Amino acid sequence: MANDRFLLSRRGLIGGLTSSSALMLTGCGQSQPPTYGNLLRMGDNFTYAMQRSLLSPAALVREYDRSEVTSMPATGTYDPAVASTGAHDPQAGHDYAMLRKGAFADWRLEVSGLVDRPASFSLADLQRLPRRTQITKHQCEEGWSAIAEWTGVPLHSLLTACGIQPAARYVEFYTFDKNADNIDMIDALHPQTLLAYGMNGRDLPIGHGAPLRLRLERQIGYKSLKFLRRIVVSDRFQDLGNIKGGWAWYNGI
Repeated sequence: MANDRFLLSRRGLIGGLTSSSALMLTGCGQSQPPTYGNLLRMGDNFTYAMQRSLLSPAALVREYDRSEVTSMPATGTYDPAVASTGAHDPQAGHDYAMLRKGAFADWRLEVSGLVDRPASFSLADLQRLPRRTQITKHQCEEGWSAIAEWTGVPLHSLLTACGIQPAARYVEFYTFDKNADNIDMIDALHPQTLLAYGMNGRDLPIGHGAPLRLRLERQIGYKSLKFLRRIVVSDRFQDLGNIKGGWAWYNGI
């Protein structure tokens, strides 16, 4: 599994182009692409189309041995309860502080939108779902990388438990540190897309997004949002990247 990568072939290329074309028609909104006419977002469309054309939807990133785990800095918001420029919502920060004080016993992850069974999951609920542990490389947009072990529930397991409706195209994530972002269903259902509550054999640390963070291994690190509080399944693309300062919607690796 460590070297299970997609090997590009003529047949794979043709198949990828076909599936990508269909996805661009059905998975990016009814009449407009993810840019919604924003010229600054044109690069998103190009990157997205190329990645989907050249790589199999099932392609796996490399997984490593435990002996290869490295140190990994906690970047971005370290603690939502502490005010910081551009990344602090006073009410959300207060809520997070109260939850942290109670060891996250009262924390819930809300799942709503285009699902048959909207639900609110405690950390214990998530830990009872099928779990996965993977050792992968975090590729930061700032140019550094680190290898860490992540344990959690595959996002596809959670969505399956809630019943994904046929019209679903995107999954939106909202956090305690004033961030939000979304991914398409190909990445949402990928086996390595994880809702992680553990890191390197321990509970997820505060600085790395406790009690729950997204691990989106096939995109650059900033897409793996920390401090999750709510998930919404939708049939429409929203440019949630504007919330965090205009970062690209899609940045596959």
